[in-house]
Amino acid sequence: MHMKTLWNLFLFLALFVVSSCSDDKMPEESGESDVETPEEKPGDTPDIGNMPKLSVVGRYLRNEEGDIVNLHGFAMTFSPFFNQNTWGDYDVDGCMRHNKKQIDGMLSAGWRVNFVRMHLDPYWSDDPALPSVRYEGHERFSESRFRKYLDELFVPMAEYANERGIYVVMRPPGVSPDTIAVGDDYNDFLIKVWDIVSQHPKLKNNKGVMFELANEPINIMTADGSRCGSGEQIFYDQMKIFCQAIVDKIRDNGARNIIWVPGLGYQSQYSGYAINPIEGDNIGYAIHVYPGWYGSDAEKESAEQGGSWGGGYESFQQGWDNSIQPAANIAPIMVTEMDWAPAKYDSTWGKSYTGVAGGYGFGANFKYIVDKCGNVSWLLFAGSHLLIDFKDVPGEEGAYTFLNDPEACPWPVYHWFKEYAGEEIPEGDLESLELVNVNTENEIRMGDACYAAIKAVYADGSSQMVTEKVKFTCDNPDIVTVGELGKISALKQGEATVIASYTSQKDVTKEISFKVRVLNPFLLTMEMFNPSIFGTGSFDEDTHVLITGQWGFGGWEYKSGLDLSGYKSIHVELGNDYADPNFAVSFRLFDENTYWASPAAYDFVNTRKITVDLHNMKDGNGDKLEPSHLYIIGFWSSGKGPIVINSVTLEE
Repeated sequence: MHMKTLWNLFLFLALFVVSSCSDDKMPEESGESDVETPEEKPGDTPDIGNMPKLSVVGRYLRNEEGDIVNLHGFAMTFSPFFNQNTWGDYDVDGCMRHNKKQIDGMLSAGWRVNFVRMHLDPYWSDDPALPSVRYEGHERFSESRFRKYLDELFVPMAEYANERGIYVVMRPPGVSPDTIAVGDDYNDFLIKVWDIVSQHPKLKNNKGVMFELANEPINIMTADGSRCGSGEQIFYDQMKIFCQAIVDKIRDNGARNIIWVPGLGYQSQYSGYAINPIEGDNIGYAIHVYPGWYGSDAEKESAEQGGSWGGGYESFQQGWDNSIQPAANIAPIMVTEMDWAPAKYDSTWGKSYTGVAGGYGFGANFKYIVDKCGNVSWLLFAGSHLLIDFKDVPGEEGAYTFLNDPEACPWPVYHWFKEYAGEEIPEGDLESLELVNVNTENEIRMGDACYAAIKAVYADGSSQMVTEKVKFTCDNPDIVTVGELGKISALKQGEATVIASYTSQKDVTKEISFKVRVLNPFLLTMEMFNPSIFGTGSFDEDTHVLITGQWGFGGWEYKSGLDLSGYKSIHVELGNDYADPNFAVSFRLFDENTYWASPAAYDFVNTRKITVDLHNMKDGNGDKLEPSHLYIIGFWSSGKGPIVINSVTLEE
């Protein structure tokens, strides 16, 4: 079961609340689409006034004028427990009174929100006469109850939000099982739910209503049922089939509502969609982001994934680039769960600090990353019953509360939403630029990347991150490339100078420069060499002795992919012989960013030396590897002795 839902269930039983709660977390790629949206038939579209119609065009949400739109919002669920037990016993009127107050309260408090994620909570659609199989499971789903409360509760609440200028993203009842499969009963359940919703006359082609297909799938079975997992293309391909069936059902019903597609890994894995995307028009991807995920900083680790502290901005950005950016290059992204606060407040699922953009912490780096990405809508998942009490009055240090502590999400997000809505403070007089996350002189290993963040400093002492508006140039593009958003990729050994130039709103231009030295990709140092890529190993950088775990692997990992297409071969020489026939050693290369891919393997048999022809590498299936993007290179062994690495060299 999902760890968060186990915790919710514990509280649920302890407080004797009603039988089926929401799983809401408890406190404690590129180019324009050439697919045209089919014209809707007269009478197919509910009339909701002047609410702008949004469409997916390429990687963006756009309005009818063609402007890019990124939405910002909050979340709601309709169960007694998550509504603070202000109603109960399937009281539709009581539920509506409470949740209408939440919407009105958010607006009255000054929150500049324009979408809400609305959970079609299984409290209403579960058959209470049936035994519970798992927390928030689909096994007790009653179609008749779902249809009844869709009409009586969910549709009226969606209409209420739309009337106040708030788009609605509907989420289906409950949570995904730990493991799903194409054509299983959960796939059938989702097809049934969205078949009903997409045919509803007040929801079908309603420009104010969008569909998020599922909540937090974790793993999926392979087609042959031999294994389950996530993160490999074989699993992305199955997830594409799983979700495509739901999308096709919605479109077969004539509904052109925007659809937000989830990923595996609790909605954290999306890179494979860039290779095998969901087909159709008006498609985006719905992701979740919490402290500790994607290498971000967390005061306390998430129950789902991630550690208790990441690597600041750099590792968060790299994690985003690996997991989310490939999908963001082809379609819009919507973050349908995200929050943070110091653990002492016990008011959010995510436990972390706002921190500093380009430095430590979670919140400021989250905003910086999604703003740079440019096509990300996002919400604050913290409870609306807390947010409606927000007052725009600064707190006092030492006496902060959850709502006014700058290190908790409500205070900064409240003001960021105002900024997005056009209530930003005019830019001051630009005085200088500062480097963030890089120094004036930097060293990067070939195949790696770092991220230059640029801060503008103004005469009044204020500052802001301006990386997405900076023009980067490089005097030696054969050595490093610099992306528009400051990603520096090391291509070849050598040195280069990068110049960052920014022009303010008042037409004042400032520049700042820094140097980058690209290092050998096969450095035998503890900083660069990982002896425990698989299994627990050890490495001595003085003697160059590697000892892997049993059947283990140690070597080098390349964040951006190592491009060796301009080289002829790799020469590897070891410093010891292997007389024991049971001690196997091989040199392996992977052109996918996972150790579970099939590598090209070169065995050391009666020799200390091997040569890898980079343009004729083949994996165990006989498929050719691509030398332009190698992600993992190193040594596998049976783990029965030391490996002395004399040298690993490139030949041009």
